Amino acid sequence: MKPLDITNSPIETHFEQVHAIIDLHRTRALKVVNNESLLICWKVGQYVSEKLKASEWGSKVITQLSEYLRTKDPSLKGYSRRNIYNMVSFFETYSSPQFMQHLERFNSQNEIVQFETAQLEATDYQANEIVQFQTGQLKSVKDFPKILSLINWTNHVEILSSCKLLEEKLFYILYAKRERFEGKELKRAIKTNAYAHVLKAESNQSKGMETAYPQSNYLFKDVAYLDFLGLPQRHSEKRLQNEILTNMKDFVLELGKDFLFIGQEYPIQVGGKTFKIDLLFFHRALQCLVAIELKTTEFEPAFMGQLEFYLEALDNDVKRSNENPSIGILLCKETNREIVRYALNRSLSPTMIAKYERELIPKEVLQQSLNQFFNFIKE
Repeated sequence: MKPLDITNSPIETHFEQVHAIIDLHRTRALKVVNNESLLICWKVGQYVSEKLKASEWGSKVITQLSEYLRTKDPSLKGYSRRNIYNMVSFFETYSSPQFMQHLERFNSQNEIVQFETAQLEATDYQANEIVQFQTGQLKSVKDFPKILSLINWTNHVEILSSCKLLEEKLFYILYAKRERFEGKELKRAIKTNAYAHVLKAESNQSKGMETAYPQSNYLFKDVAYLDFLGLPQRHSEKRLQNEILTNMKDFVLELGKDFLFIGQEYPIQVGGKTFKIDLLFFHRALQCLVAIELKTTEFEPAFMGQLEFYLEALDNDVKRSNENPSIGILLCKETNREIVRYALNRSLSPTMIAKYERELIPKEVLQQSLNQFFNFIKE
């Protein structure tokens, strides 16, 4: 049977409303399931933790508990010995006075959590038409920080096992939520030390970028890890560009999920001559074009003139009236911070300079304040 074409017809509006209803309640149901799953992990972790601390149970008993649950109810999944210990770690980490002090320090309980959980409480906990769920159930669980409900159990396990500092754990909970990370994506973000590169101490952006896009410092990293390209030590800009195109999905994930690819060697015409931008993207969150120029050498100030020329052409001839000023990114093999700082100081165009690494570098733990990032998250 041939599908009915209702495009642009009055009934399509009604059909869209039906789909919106389905999508809203399906989202609510998934969030309720996630909240209940985390509560199970919290309560099981609390119970087992108390037994271990009282020396009533040992490692052997945890193994017996796992085997008992599997025998008692074969439908239960996720209660291996290892995962039960993960639940203990989940409870002990986030119920600790140190973590609670971090939440209080950054006004998390009253401000940051409200940024996401206001909607959570308005939808999930009142979604009685979906499931019979008591609104006070989560609140009645002693010391359960609502911020934990922002991500799923799989992501929590990855953060607990890979991050040492409480600041790091808190950062990745918020970062994973904002970027809508799945397991592998979060794992890569931790491996490439997004914590350091998102909360970078020194700005690699021009004054024009900071003025036009004050939040962009948290949207763009100063280092891109391109280990998935398999580049040799010596490589041409053409090979770099071709490898990026071949691995565009991974490249976009490294840049950030809001990047939409438009084209390579994107042509712009000025004064009867054609110039080509290496890579052109559109950024959904900032609603602007993003031109990326690739350089397989160390950054040189002369590169800025070329990039600013491209941005002027984009804004005059390509940008639409409803879009914001175009952004330019120089992705270089090496950068000298002092030269970068001088080059950017007087640039009025929204530009930034970043470098790429061919291989993953071991993560160095950094201790940085999360105040500014939290303020960004809340907006």
